[in-house]
Order: sequence, then C-alpha cells, then structure tokens
Amino acid sequence: MAAKKKILLVSATIGKNYELAQELKEIIDNTTAVDTAVINLVSYDLPLYKPGIETKNETASELSAEFENADGFVFCAPEYNGGLPPILTNAFTWISVTTANWRDGFKNKYAVIATSSAGSGQRFLVAFRSQLEYMGTLVMPKTITVTNGQSLNRKSAERTLHNLTHLLSK
Repeated sequence: MAAKKKILLVSATIGKNYELAQELKEIIDNTTAVDTAVINLVSYDLPLYKPGIETKNETASELSAEFENADGFVFCAPEYNGGLPPILTNAFTWISVTTANWRDGFKNKYAVIATSSAGSGQRFLVAFRSQLEYMGTLVMPKTITVTNGQSLNRKSAERTLHNLTHLLSK
C-alpha cells in the first residue's frame, strides 16, 4: 500500500496567515485522506542568512526535512512592501543551503499560494509564484486571497484545495 501523501501548510506569520493556514488545514482534513501539518516559520527562529555564514544549523536542517518530506504545500504569507516577507525568503535560503541539492525541498511538488494581507496581496502572489516555479515547484493556477475587505471564500478555497489533493493522489 502506498504511503499517505502529506501537505505541509506553511505560515510566514503568527497572526492572520497562521489562522488562515489552520482554517485551510481544517478544509483539507474534512474533505480528503491526505496527512496535513501546519508549521509557522516564526517558531524556527532562523538567523539571517548571509554569505559566509556557517550553514550547519540544526534548526535549518529540521525545517529542510519538513519540506523534503512533504508531497505538497499550502503557503500562507502576507505581502510585505509589495513583495515577499523577509522571513519567507530567509527560510527558503536556509532550505536551499542545507539540502543535498538546493532544490530538494521544492522540486516536483505541488503548491497553492494563499495570502491574508491588508491590501490585495497581488504583488506577493506574482513574485512568490515566480520564486516557487524557479525552485521547481508546480504552482496551482488558482490562489487563495483574504484581505481586510474580503473574507475567505470557503467554497472557492475548497475547490482549490481539492484540486491540489487530487493531483497528489495521482
């Protein structure tokens, strides 16, 4: 019997995006037989990556293992200054330097991008899609967006997450 597929829901904050990740986990758990786990990048407390830094870091290795052991992802992060939150970029850099091949945590895995941002979050969604695709991730075309003026469209999120889990089951 094949091992159960695992979706890692990754939050870049301890606030609204973490709450969104929990809500999306609940949707997946109620509609599929896929294993899920939510992680919050804030809890990893990674040092700022900079050239020349020692890359043997137990915390970064633990985070890398989480990514390598996942079959798919749901990323929940806000737009920061028209782009990606620094904690997300820092985590991805650490993952890329602590795996055997820098793309090992991302390559050939499916992902959904979600955001809970004050504004539309569109600049984040575009920039992050580009980064994930560069890392070898297969990004779902539909995103999940929550703003100050727009709450979660649960039916739309269910369809998007169903598409993700359907691809993982192939």
